[in-house]
Amino acid sequence: MKVVIVHNDLRVYWKGRIKYLRQFLADHHITLYAIELFGQGSPYAFDPLDTDNCLFPGHSYNELTKAEIKNKLFAKLDEINPDVIIGGSIVFFSGALGVNWCRKHHKHFIMFDDGKPSDIKRNPFVQYIKDTIIGLADALWLPSADYDAEYTGVFEKPWFFHGYNTIDNELFKTNRKKEFNHNVIICVARLVAIKNIDNLLRAWQHVEQQNDTYKLQIVGSGPEQDSLMQLQADLQLKRVEFLGVVANKDIPAYLFNADAFILASFAESWGLVVNEAMAAALPVLLSKKINAANALLQEGGNGFVFDPYDVNEIAGKILKFIMLDEASKKAMSDRSLQLINTMDYKNMGNALLTILNEMAALKPKRVTFTGKLFMSLWYGGYNTAGWNK
Repeated sequence: MKVVIVHNDLRVYWKGRIKYLRQFLADHHITLYAIELFGQGSPYAFDPLDTDNCLFPGHSYNELTKAEIKNKLFAKLDEINPDVIIGGSIVFFSGALGVNWCRKHHKHFIMFDDGKPSDIKRNPFVQYIKDTIIGLADALWLPSADYDAEYTGVFEKPWFFHGYNTIDNELFKTNRKKEFNHNVIICVARLVAIKNIDNLLRAWQHVEQQNDTYKLQIVGSGPEQDSLMQLQADLQLKRVEFLGVVANKDIPAYLFNADAFILASFAESWGLVVNEAMAAALPVLLSKKINAANALLQEGGNGFVFDPYDVNEIAGKILKFIMLDEASKKAMSDRSLQLINTMDYKNMGNALLTILNEMAALKPKRVTFTGKLFMSLWYGGYNTAGWNK
């Protein structure tokens, strides 16, 4: 069996997943190929591009016509002639063109997506078009089971499987004993509006007024850095450190030398930094708008959840954690590790292998007239304008 993973961007987390899956699937006589569409315009431009897998290494999507993108991708897929294509959401070129090629050639298509339809308000007719095209996929690869209800009704017989939003958990683990005497709560985030760092600072003012023993460390940079540092000064915060950019290889050490992780975002389609923090054995304090919280946070078990718009609630949950005894913090740490171990590369590989084996015995979906019409009009896109908003 030949399988292709295609997406607009396969940097950062996808690199590790693909490396693992290539070897894992090869052990089961399945060959995995990867196709990255664009070499420029990535939100992850800091990560080196693997030019061997990239169709347009010197271009971003807006420098090409949709016909150019389609023709070159289809030519590459014709050359490989895969049995299964795994592509992103049909809002992207990878998903829209991937399902189009599969339906044309009577092959199977798996769509992966970590966004929830309910998070994006669309015109009902636009949503109908999107759902119709999604319905042409043979299976959906979702981060966790709590996504399933979002897609029920799109398929008559939905095939959902889970767990692709993994990281290399082992990179964040250590053999050293986890201690809770650092008096540090750490946040790793881009300094942009959607991360809600300003409300986190306002909440920290309440924390300092009631307990000045803990420090808030903020790792990351971005366009709001100067304004956030000015807000720190205006609030007279003495126990906040902006650490700026930290090399990826050094992040595990910063996480290990903290007592808890916090992320106050107004929205996260998933939030893979939560996986990293939990793999480093940290209790987590998370906004309820972070989708990863639904699957990976157990209130009082491995952390606490809060409303990102409520400064008092954010402060209250931070103080609630601070006031726990060491044994309770250690129990939260252990629970984080137990939960994140259910989302590792091995589980990801097993879930994918199971669905591939089941698909091999079934015919691909047939295209309805409406589906064929919509596919002929929609090639997908790659608009990252809302990345920081």
